[in-house]
Amino acid sequence: MTRHVHHDLKIAPTRGERARQDFVSSLRLHILNDMAAHMKQRYETRIEPRAVEKSGAAPASSQAVHAAIRDDLYFKFYSGLRVNAQEMVWDSVRSGVERERAHLHRSAAGLTDSGDTAKGSLTLDPDLTVPEYVDALDVHLMPGNYHGEAGLGDMSAGAIYDNGLSVFSMGLMGSNLDDIGRSVAGFIAARYPDFKPRRILDMGCTIGHNTLPWASTYPDAEVTGIDVAAPVLRYAHARAVSQGVPAHFVQADAGSLPFPDGQFDVVFSSMFLHELPKKTIARSMAEAHRVLAPGGLMVHMELPPNDEMSAYDGFYLDWDCWYNQEPFYKGFRDLTPRDICTSAGFAADKCVQFVIPSREGYGEEVFQAAAAGGPGTVGEDTTGRLADGVQWFAFGAWK
Repeated sequence: MTRHVHHDLKIAPTRGERARQDFVSSLRLHILNDMAAHMKQRYETRIEPRAVEKSGAAPASSQAVHAAIRDDLYFKFYSGLRVNAQEMVWDSVRSGVERERAHLHRSAAGLTDSGDTAKGSLTLDPDLTVPEYVDALDVHLMPGNYHGEAGLGDMSAGAIYDNGLSVFSMGLMGSNLDDIGRSVAGFIAARYPDFKPRRILDMGCTIGHNTLPWASTYPDAEVTGIDVAAPVLRYAHARAVSQGVPAHFVQADAGSLPFPDGQFDVVFSSMFLHELPKKTIARSMAEAHRVLAPGGLMVHMELPPNDEMSAYDGFYLDWDCWYNQEPFYKGFRDLTPRDICTSAGFAADKCVQFVIPSREGYGEEVFQAAAAGGPGTVGEDTTGRLADGVQWFAFGAWK
């Protein structure tokens, strides 16, 4: 169920708002579990056999599955309901954020003016132009996107995203909505106990959900998060202060980082690269290589690639590209992680890939066993949306 935001920037929902949020979480759970399972069964028993009868072969790619299923009535119903549920996620929290906007900004000002910011900072760039691929549409159908501002110093987008994610994630991200960061950082620390990074960069950090766990995992390291959107960075800074975690937040484009060569020992991102055009991915990876110190690690938690999944599972993930305002989603998933790394300058024999169990979902025993084991495999039983439990796919390279 919904894990409501509980830090000092929390929005207190009315009973009606809380009921709506819990309903939307339950609706999404029904769509993504029960309806998705029925849709797959329908595909395997009706749609795929018809495709084989018609062409002599089963659809062999994500796009081919989409073409075969697109006109199916149940798929249309599933997709329509899922799109509406996505819009309802934001609608269920936006009224509370708008009602408490003034209180939110007072709370943030009280935190950031409290003197507790000595170990963290916020650096905005008024001259930075938000890239067109961000500005042109509302990513994830979130109204106003992540960079929209209702006034000077506004951070409402950060609050909408934070509270919306608590509804969207149905409790799967943990009480602090940071399971990806906790899982990936903890996995790296357990897998490579002698690796002691001093400086860590999170590219496309949004409000720092998955940035702060790196600071908690490596308390002696300096952690920096970057994003192009000022509102979410303002919120990220105040949120970090409220949780007593030192972190620096900088408004910057991942394709043109304002840092010197070799500045960081870890360059990380989570669910970021698939929001970028291919040319921007290439620039961002080249920049990651440039700012990474020798012996450092680049690691990206991302969607698993299409060439490591079945055609149907690839289609199921690529649904977001066609219906959730994520136009670069499938293009990224059609790339090969190793090629992304080597094209940026990393050696092929230094590339790594992991399947990481959710610490929240599986518990420490399973998590630590996975960290001590092999790289894991991609597939429906591990990283597919229909998998039992949540496991995170990550790839990268050592420099």
